[in-house]
Amino acid sequence: MSTPSICPEWNPVNPAEHKNVWIYIETDKGQILEPSLQILGKGREVADKLGSKLVAVIIGYKIEGLIEDLGKYGADQVIYVDDEKLSTYYAPLYGDVLAHLAKKYKPEAFLVAGTMRGRELAPYIANHLRTGITADLTMIEVDEKNKEVILVRPPFGAWQLAHIRTMRRRPVMGSVRPNVFPTPKKDENRKLESIIKEELPEVHEIGLELISRVEIQKSEEMPIEKAEIIVSGGRGLGSKEGFELIKELASVLGGTYAGSRKAVDLGWIPHERQVGQTGKTVKPNLYVAIGISGAAQHVFGIREAKIVVAINSDQYAPIFENCDYGIVGDYKKIVPELIKQLKELKTKS
Repeated sequence: MSTPSICPEWNPVNPAEHKNVWIYIETDKGQILEPSLQILGKGREVADKLGSKLVAVIIGYKIEGLIEDLGKYGADQVIYVDDEKLSTYYAPLYGDVLAHLAKKYKPEAFLVAGTMRGRELAPYIANHLRTGITADLTMIEVDEKNKEVILVRPPFGAWQLAHIRTMRRRPVMGSVRPNVFPTPKKDENRKLESIIKEELPEVHEIGLELISRVEIQKSEEMPIEKAEIIVSGGRGLGSKEGFELIKELASVLGGTYAGSRKAVDLGWIPHERQVGQTGKTVKPNLYVAIGISGAAQHVFGIREAKIVVAINSDQYAPIFENCDYGIVGDYKKIVPELIKQLKELKTKS
């Protein structure tokens, strides 16, 4: 005789009843955010390996003009809710609507971009669906034999990668770190197979009234995930003062500065400037690594950079195996000379 479950809603589900890969499409000021397009591109690959459809799920107000583009970026189907009550983002309302849709259609996997909104929404939805969630994904794999999605992320305080399976529940759910996947190319000839419009369900009462909007004053420093040129420093700088040269070179090049995990741990730069597996993934046209040894965790964060230049006093530093151009020497002599010559070139031009 089997023992009854204490919490029946957490009982195992039948995976065969769940199909398709869902991507939540985040918008802002009438535009689809790039992190959502990035996971839409990866979602296309995952759906193909599973032999399923890729479904873009978008909710908001006056969003119908965005729908066709989702097909051009890889979606097979779009499910959307367009309602004035969704004009202002409110996590409980958005979470309830998305969870309602997932309960109705039963996706195999449900992925969101790990933006500020996505990190708030994903656990809210997962709780409604009584499923697990993996946050800050850096890779998504597919066990093609068993038709199973495997989520990959760096564990807290560890250097390995954790491969996570959702064994008993569906959907497999995760939030994806922005910039770990490239933005797919837009195919103007690609068309959606179907579009499904859903009405706003009777879910969470908003309970809030929007009185006014206040634009948050943004930092003058360019976010590293958007920078085309990044000059980055590591423990090899020797001190926090070394970052003054890093910042000056970045300024002359028209870029911004960043650093390694060790530079953050030492308190030389803030965490939002950290590049690597436990920091941010960047994709600049030019990445200059100064005093950075080049551990695999750091290299992971720059794998989308077009050109990598390394400056290090250790000729055997691993960074030299992962760069396009390398300079062996003392950065305190090399960087000031670079700054000088770049300024002279600017003056002549």
